[in-house]
Amino acid sequence: MDSIAAAEGTPKRVPTPKEVRTVIAASSLGTLFEWYDFFLYGTLAASGIIGRTFFPTGNEQMQTLLAWAGFAVGFGFRPLGAALFGYLGDKLGRKYTFLVTISLMGVATAGVGFVPSYAAIGWLAPALILLLRICQGLALGGEYGGAAIYVAEHSPGSRRGFYTSFIQASVGAGFFLSLVVVLACKWSMSAEAWSAWGWRAPFLLSILLLAMSLWMRAKLSESPVFKAMKAAGKTARNPLKESFTYPGNPRRLFVALFGIAAGFTVIWFTAMFTTLGFLRNAMHVEETVAQIIVGLGALMGLGWFILFGHLSDRIGRKKLIVAGYALTLVLLFPLFWWLGATANPAMAQAAARAPVVVTSPSCGYDAFADKQKDACGRILGHLSRKGIAYSLATAPDFAVSIGGTALPGATNPELDAALTRAGYPLGTITPSAGNIAVILLIILILSGLSGATYGPVAALLSELFPPRIRYSSMSIPYHFGTGYFGGFLPFVEQYIVARTGNPYAGLWYSWGVVAMALVVTLLFLHERDLIKDD
Repeated sequence: MDSIAAAEGTPKRVPTPKEVRTVIAASSLGTLFEWYDFFLYGTLAASGIIGRTFFPTGNEQMQTLLAWAGFAVGFGFRPLGAALFGYLGDKLGRKYTFLVTISLMGVATAGVGFVPSYAAIGWLAPALILLLRICQGLALGGEYGGAAIYVAEHSPGSRRGFYTSFIQASVGAGFFLSLVVVLACKWSMSAEAWSAWGWRAPFLLSILLLAMSLWMRAKLSESPVFKAMKAAGKTARNPLKESFTYPGNPRRLFVALFGIAAGFTVIWFTAMFTTLGFLRNAMHVEETVAQIIVGLGALMGLGWFILFGHLSDRIGRKKLIVAGYALTLVLLFPLFWWLGATANPAMAQAAARAPVVVTSPSCGYDAFADKQKDACGRILGHLSRKGIAYSLATAPDFAVSIGGTALPGATNPELDAALTRAGYPLGTITPSAGNIAVILLIILILSGLSGATYGPVAALLSELFPPRIRYSSMSIPYHFGTGYFGGFLPFVEQYIVARTGNPYAGLWYSWGVVAMALVVTLLFLHERDLIKDD
């Protein structure tokens, strides 16, 4: 692989340490702002505001699912953005391509803040939101690859993992920033103002972030690797085509998609979004408290990305990723069981002491329906909205029992009264200070698993592909993996939970994807494939 780099042109000038620091700072901050823009939608979707404003249906569960479907749409279009901007990045250069992507992201995010509600313009509202999410997905498809490659191509091989790890950390920092801005805006106004219009302010802030990012990135020079290739006339004629025809590249694309991108993505999303949704919905933790806890956990966990990026320079990229996958498979469910027992002990104790069982000859529960077609479906929908775990059994007659005690009726008020008597907390709660400390520890462990699998990724993917087609080859599998395996994670897991009544059942999706990624990485990723020096 080293011969590939040599054949395609090696930079004549090595950037100075000061230049490298400037490159890292400008690229990382730009990536932070870009992910802030992208995650802002997810942060507010988890709170229910996006669903209530743009997807009103009369069914709270369906509102949540539709809001997360909108979140997934943005991820679904990331591969198309990767193909488009990857092509431009390999043909025209790294710098100007990610100037375009960050401009598109900033404009699209600010646009969300201007879209009228469903009550004002009807179905045009969700249509516009989905269009803007598509633009965000296209922009993000070109952003990450450009920033990661730009830093990697300014870095010496012996420090590439450490230098590029700041790009990885900036993704988590963008999530944290989205939470901070949301909370700051909420605290600066009344609850009524926030619900009516104030939630739009974080989106409009993107205009200022866009201006700052463009100013910083415009001052950067082109990647030395790309300049050398261009001077030697060795840039790809058709980067997209060559990505699939270059010798050995199909296997490397396969590994990057199913072994790397899919695995680290679901771990990161589970650590952040699944945890936030789990605390907010299943454990009934008060919304602002849940956001603060997860935000602090995200901030505390940023150091893992830097640490593991640094370690990957010393012991190799593959070893850390494989170890992170294996530990995730072992620890995922125990960590969330611990999280549930800590966040809302009364809920966990009530579920163990007085389990809810619904029996029926058949049950027509449909998580997407405005109205359920039978009594069983209505009860399951109510339990799902309340975040109450239940089990479903087949029996000749429809019945509901709590702790073995059959209910005299099955109306929602009667069910709520019986759940309260059995010790189920139906309102929101705030964990004790000691329990919050334990929750932060759990999030920190989850972040450590994410750091081990995500921290080395920018360096690994940059080294996996030859320079002439690096932007395209790296971006396409990365965004297919993160776009589909990760972007649809909140929606899929929320749907599994709604269908099964088990707040932990959605984790099987994450577990299965990580298991697949571990097998692919073990069998098909070889350290000898990596280009250590460009």
